[in-house]
Amino acid sequence: MKLQRMRIEQLRQFRKPFELDNLQPGLNLIHGPNESGKSTLVRAIRAAFFERYRSTAVDDLRPWGDSAAAPTIELDFEHERRSWRLTKSFLQRKRCDLVVGAETYSEDDAEEKLAELLGYQYPKRGASKAEHWGIPGLLWVEQGTGQDIEQAIEHASDHLKSALNSMVGEVASSGGDDLIETVRNQRDTLLTGTGKPRGDYLKLEKDRAQYEAEIEELKERVHKYQEQVDRLGKLTQDYEQAEAERPWEDAQRQLEEARARYQQVERLEQQQNQEKATLSQLQQNHRLLQQNKEHLEGLSRQLESRKVELDRAERELATAEAQTPVVAGRLQEARTAYEKAQKQRKLAGLLQTRQRLEQDVRRLEQQKQVLTQNLAKAKEYQQQLEQARQQARENRIDAELVNKLRATANQLNEETIRSRTIATRLSWQLEAGASLTLNNEALTGQGEQQLLEESSLVIPGVGTLGITPGGEELASTRRKLKTLEESLEDQLKTLGVKSVAQAEERLAAFENAGRAQKHAEDLLKSVAPAGIEQLVSEQNEAESELEKAKSQLDATHKPDPKEDVPALEEAEAAFTRAGTTLDKAESDDREHQSRLSALKQARDNAKTEWQRLADEEKSPERQQQLRQITTDLANLEKQQAELEASLERREREIREARPEFLKQDIERYQNAVNQLRQTQENRGRELRDIKVRLEAWGAEGLEEQLNEKEAEYDQCNRRYQELHRRAQALDLLLNLLTEKRQALTRRLQAPLQKHLNHYLSVLFPEASLEVDEQLRPGTFSRGTELGLITELSFGAREQMGLISRLAYADLLREAGRPTLVILDDTLVHSDSDRLEDMKRILFDAASRHQILLFTCHPEKWRDLGVEPSDLDSLKALVAGSM
Repeated sequence: MKLQRMRIEQLRQFRKPFELDNLQPGLNLIHGPNESGKSTLVRAIRAAFFERYRSTAVDDLRPWGDSAAAPTIELDFEHERRSWRLTKSFLQRKRCDLVVGAETYSEDDAEEKLAELLGYQYPKRGASKAEHWGIPGLLWVEQGTGQDIEQAIEHASDHLKSALNSMVGEVASSGGDDLIETVRNQRDTLLTGTGKPRGDYLKLEKDRAQYEAEIEELKERVHKYQEQVDRLGKLTQDYEQAEAERPWEDAQRQLEEARARYQQVERLEQQQNQEKATLSQLQQNHRLLQQNKEHLEGLSRQLESRKVELDRAERELATAEAQTPVVAGRLQEARTAYEKAQKQRKLAGLLQTRQRLEQDVRRLEQQKQVLTQNLAKAKEYQQQLEQARQQARENRIDAELVNKLRATANQLNEETIRSRTIATRLSWQLEAGASLTLNNEALTGQGEQQLLEESSLVIPGVGTLGITPGGEELASTRRKLKTLEESLEDQLKTLGVKSVAQAEERLAAFENAGRAQKHAEDLLKSVAPAGIEQLVSEQNEAESELEKAKSQLDATHKPDPKEDVPALEEAEAAFTRAGTTLDKAESDDREHQSRLSALKQARDNAKTEWQRLADEEKSPERQQQLRQITTDLANLEKQQAELEASLERREREIREARPEFLKQDIERYQNAVNQLRQTQENRGRELRDIKVRLEAWGAEGLEEQLNEKEAEYDQCNRRYQELHRRAQALDLLLNLLTEKRQALTRRLQAPLQKHLNHYLSVLFPEASLEVDEQLRPGTFSRGTELGLITELSFGAREQMGLISRLAYADLLREAGRPTLVILDDTLVHSDSDRLEDMKRILFDAASRHQILLFTCHPEKWRDLGVEPSDLDSLKALVAGSM
């Protein structure tokens, strides 16, 4: 199989069409920096063959952020001198078409044709995985997986065995001898065919993992508990610091100062209004005097005009007097609302105090309950501790003496066995009814005895035979046996036991009692670190505080539940608004009274002037009045000028005071007061929540649970290690017993072995690599070194993985199967000498197979002997053509 061209569109970073053509039948070097699209091209080839066109599990092909994309792949390749063209689209336009010469296949038929050709299969549902990839999964090496070949061979084993005409399958099914079968059965109780745990071994492994997970979870919870403790300390410090500094009081003081400054401005404005009213009155008086003057000059006309002004002044006064009840009513309403808001604020403060006391009572009741529970547990753990100490006293024994006793018993057993091997052996087989006498003991039938000492054998009708076992070694053995027996008896008496087993039982009981004592001490410390007396004192203190809190709660006035009492913040805000409203109502009342007074004055002046003009009209002294009016006009103009200057100064003072900023300051300081108070209350609530949470967690005994779980894990791990060692021993024994059968397997695997040796001789001269029953590279030997390829370095395993894949490709080619080798950034861990050898191997393999080598290090492959393809240049050409 020779790939000639590939074209992709709307696939990951290749949103626009991209084409890679002119691929050579041998070695192809494709390079580009990281993120240039090399892995995307490899993924596109895999998707074209492995993924179902209708699959919904290929979202990784979609360009980022393009939900309407339809990733499309087009491949041209040659196989058996026929041209093949595959076109496949995913997601939005799901389609698969395959053209083989003049034949056309579509949809599922096209995909099954490809799977049959290359030797892989499709998943029943979901994304394609390694177990479905077959031969391509073996020959197409993903980035960073070159050293992992076992799983790929396992997934392709059926196709490889087919290439060997099923010979490997026949060998694998042949039976072995009874011993191999027995060992295999015992191994199979612990391990699966692939060496995975099963049965009790698997259960212990899962239990062990479960214990580890639970221990990790408990450690995490203990860590969170400690974090909450740290948070409690920091929060307590912040709360106490805020209570000591009370920043809201500074903000409240600034608020009051701002209000005072604003009230001063308001007073200036009131004075300004009064002066404006006075100025208006002066101006009016000026006009009146001017009119009087004109009146004196044209008295009749002026008298009529004054009458009009008098009528207007009386109407304006009547209108203002009619508004008096409305202004007074708003003032009264504002005062009533202010008094109500003041009362609500007081009730809200009482309610908040009572709620705080109720929370303190609940907290102290919970604290008392926890302390009571801890006291009960402490007494229970104290009892367990005393029982463990009693058990330790009853079973106290010297461990060193027990070890010596065990050693003496072992020596005695060994010497007994040894004596039996060197003793004189007497065997007999007598006729029926016949008997002998050995050391006054009758012997009949058949049997055997070992003689260590001088003995006599009586043969009826014949005589007595003396048997004296000979040899210094036997005499020495008899003496050693006697010495060991006496020593064993003395040690048993010293320890006060009847047997070694009893001594070991007492030692085990003593050690268990010691561990139980340590465990009980740890449990007792977990609930009463300062002792039971301190715990009792804490409980009494908690009861006292609880009674005190209840007394304070009872002494605190409880608001009538029928009353609608707002929150303290809301009551404070309502009180502030009521005060502002009252200030505005009082200001309006003052302005109204001032205006009313001015209107009365204006009415009186108008009436006086009218009367005066009327009298004057009749008075002979008009000339004198005219002179007086002129003087009065001059005085009024002087007063008016002085008053205008005063108004200008007042206006400047008000403008410099910036009343709009003072209003903003009042709002800002009010918000600061509310925020600082709210922040402190939030700290208090969080403090109470953390304390309750810590008390609840402390009641759970997290550290106690952790200690118990770790003890259970130790016990489970010991049993697991026993089965683990047994499984390894059985597996090793089975491998040794099946070694003979591997000779026959090697003969049947000769074709694959031939290709492996061809490449191996270039990389490792004088080395050999054996293939196991499943056609996997197994034992590797080099000189005096012998081991598995999995024990080699990472770089060496990657090199061995590649030459193994090339050997499989040669085997498939000889069997008439299509081959295509894809290498994505492989051999990056090879040194310069090894890389040179691997280049020779790749160049040699390229004479039989098409190889696509993707790399981000083109400088390492300059001497490969092929023209490289630069992805960045190709993408630039594509962009330029658009």
